Amino acid sequence: MKSGRGGPFFGFEIMKTIDKLRQLCPTISVGVLTADLMNLEDELNLLEGTGVEILHFDVMDGCFTPMMTVGPPYVKGIRTKLLKDVHLMVTEPLEKVAAYVAAGADIITVHAESELHIHRVFQALGSMENVNDPERGLVRGVALNPGTPLSVIEPVLDEVEMITLVAINPGWGGQKLIPATFDRLHQVKELVAASGRQILTCIDGGVTRANIGEIAAHGPDLVVTGSAVFDGKAPTENGRFMLEAFRSRD
Repeated sequence: MKSGRGGPFFGFEIMKTIDKLRQLCPTISVGVLTADLMNLEDELNLLEGTGVEILHFDVMDGCFTPMMTVGPPYVKGIRTKLLKDVHLMVTEPLEKVAAYVAAGADIITVHAESELHIHRVFQALGSMENVNDPERGLVRGVALNPGTPLSVIEPVLDEVEMITLVAINPGWGGQKLIPATFDRLHQVKELVAASGRQILTCIDGGVTRANIGEIAAHGPDLVVTGSAVFDGKAPTENGRFMLEAFRSRD
């Protein structure tokens, strides 16, 4: 028995994380750092029943980005049934990915710009087990900053399951989505099609209630959104709105 969209991981057989993710798409990953951290448990409980099944962690080290955010203890400390989607905006991620896997990450995305020998990072992740259940496996993602040529990802297409186009200059919130991201997305889709692999595409940064429909029309598999959901007012309604608006292209 296989679970349907929004269903559990476990039936009579184990579903791989990548298969679960593909089944959920098109979908949203909600940034937890924009939630009310003093009432985080309540905030996350309010997402239940909205259809949201992915929780996004923006990890910044103050070197790759000007801001510093959270580390493995924070990722581990959040108890949730949602998939943990960890976006590492850090230098030399090869030395750090194991700690995030141990913290319960289901999806780990690293920047192509962050490591001289980026293949080693994905190869290392490919040899690691998901601590939530070893049979589920991990999803490996590569992210690109807005100014990075798309050709950079061609050598690693055989090593990843997801490509994230960062639609702002990473480091702080409140920025507007860079329109050129849409052209870049279509070029990435062409690269993926030519590779013959089933690689998911994601847009991260500048996603709002006002532009979610436009983003959806360009056809990414996932979008990352934070403050549009956790705006301090109505995360349940916001989460449902963003998810339904993104899936409106179906």
